[in-house]
Amino acid sequence: MPYTKTIDSDFAIVGGGVAGLAMAIALQQIDKDFVLFEQTKELKGIGAGFGLAANAMRALDLLGLRTEVEQIGYYLDSYHILDDKGQLLASPDTHAISKKYKQQNFAIHRADLHLFLLSKIKAQKLQLGKKATRLEQHIDTVTLFFEDGTQHTARFLIIADGVRSPLRQQLIPSSKPRYSGYTCWRATIDNTEMTLDKGTETWGKLGRFGMTPLSNNRIYWYACINATPGNPIYRDYKVSDLLKHFQSYHAPIPAILAHTKDRELIWSDIVDIEPLKHLAYDNILLIGDAGHATTPNMGQGACQALEDVAVLLDELGLKQDVKKAFSSFEKRRLSRTKYITDTSRRIGEIAQWDNSIFISIRNMLMKLMPAKIAQKNLDKLLSVDFMKYP
Repeated sequence: MPYTKTIDSDFAIVGGGVAGLAMAIALQQIDKDFVLFEQTKELKGIGAGFGLAANAMRALDLLGLRTEVEQIGYYLDSYHILDDKGQLLASPDTHAISKKYKQQNFAIHRADLHLFLLSKIKAQKLQLGKKATRLEQHIDTVTLFFEDGTQHTARFLIIADGVRSPLRQQLIPSSKPRYSGYTCWRATIDNTEMTLDKGTETWGKLGRFGMTPLSNNRIYWYACINATPGNPIYRDYKVSDLLKHFQSYHAPIPAILAHTKDRELIWSDIVDIEPLKHLAYDNILLIGDAGHATTPNMGQGACQALEDVAVLLDELGLKQDVKKAFSSFEKRRLSRTKYITDTSRRIGEIAQWDNSIFISIRNMLMKLMPAKIAQKNLDKLLSVDFMKYP
């Protein structure tokens, strides 16, 4: 006897991060029937920042959102990589990049972007406090099961619930988060006294420290230290511990830490997932970190999520058959997201070196390297038109 089930919506989206929210906006734009499920009871985004590079701005342009996002972002006209004494190691030519790719680079607070995207979605399309724990896939439907005991059946499922997605784990049991070898603290603080106006990342034996201005006179900073996963010592670290650890690093790193309160700290191990062989599973599709989580070393996590949405929107406009659109999306995205995941992981390994001899050689080579070679990975990332078929 054939399986029959009441259809609750054509599309279900699981996950209310950048990927899920942007996907909801895209489906809304083409009048698709959907519901977005998010496990938290309030969508506000964690208190951290990230970059929106030229490719992300182009994706936002294709979604009709670029101009408004620019108003809440902070334009980055430069970004330097320094050693622990503050000497310049590398400086991507952001002006040339902006001119070449006709898009500017921005830093943005995650909460600001979340709230903006949320404001574009009809309230009745959102269901908060709904944690999807498992799915049942059928020929023409997918049923979601939630922690609260409820169910939802849709024709198509878009999984966008992040690197630790339980739904991806069910589909691909081997795709567990992969530890990078370093742990990270983040915070957003007031910039009134610091008056930071440039973004930098410092590479040293004790770890990395990055900082960038944000809109509304704020600073976003992060610090990465080599560690075992789930390290109990680092789990309990306070600002005073970080200040002691990085006290030998150049200004204004100690001052930024001194201006940070313990309650502003966010701590987590840095993880990604090994590149998957598939993103499309018939009537199920993985997007964003659920499909290709990457370490943050290229600043491409949110950028790739936005590319996903722009490409899928294009595919849904080109094809009547959604399953074929999902399959074509996979062909267009797999090699690019694999390149970014692999390259970002390799950059992180080099940046986190703690051997003094290796560091000296690395720093010397970076200083001698022509700018064109130094930004090779960035040019390769941006020179590829992600909207074209590979």
